[in-house]
Amino acid sequence: MKLTFKIWRQQNSETPGELKTYPVDNLNENMSLLEALDQLNESLVLKGEKVVGFDHDCREGICGQCGFMVNGRAHGSHSHQTTCQIHLRSFKDHEVVTLEPFRAKSFPVVNDLVVDRSALDRIIQKNGFISANTGTASEANSILVSKNIADQAMDLAACIGCGACVASCKNASAALFTSAKINHLNLLPQGKMEAADRTLQMVAQMSEEGFGHCSFTGACEVECPQNISLSSIARMNWDYVKFRLLKD
Repeated sequence: MKLTFKIWRQQNSETPGELKTYPVDNLNENMSLLEALDQLNESLVLKGEKVVGFDHDCREGICGQCGFMVNGRAHGSHSHQTTCQIHLRSFKDHEVVTLEPFRAKSFPVVNDLVVDRSALDRIIQKNGFISANTGTASEANSILVSKNIADQAMDLAACIGCGACVASCKNASAALFTSAKINHLNLLPQGKMEAADRTLQMVAQMSEEGFGHCSFTGACEVECPQNISLSSIARMNWDYVKFRLLKD
């Protein structure tokens, strides 16, 4: 199998970038896309050329660090998956595959396909946690939570912070990510005491980081590897208005 990769090469966020073409043959359709990039980089090393920078960790669809644009879509053409889960059988022999970094003002390019997503970390640092005394874990049934609420909270907690929602949004909004991190805590009894501060502070930090506003196009929900629902944004917006009025 042979593929032609058109890959965005950029030294850092301060330098201009461009698409460069790399034909790669002797590929197997059962290889993952990242394995194909590994093979490409091995050939570049032998030629004395600079390898293609891309991020990854688990390669099991768990962490989302591998995220970049594949033929114009965040994480590739299949919905609700990460980039490392793409196999070459998803492409046709001799197909041209374009790889680019996530495009957002708040995600500056570090190198080639690697972007700095620390803006998401700073949002979480603004009360994206529950304050609790340390020590022996409490009895699991000491705080009763209905199955419906527990299921909703767990679904939202599944967000892996890959940034695909930002990259797929025409406004580069982080509303889906932020709402998931807010709501999975606000839904639970342990998180309700800090719900107002959490919501107001995390939304404020999201705006400070330069992310755009949500216009509910739904692209984020389609590309999210964990299938986080767009309704999470509506819940966050409702809570934000409610807590803002209470604060005022």
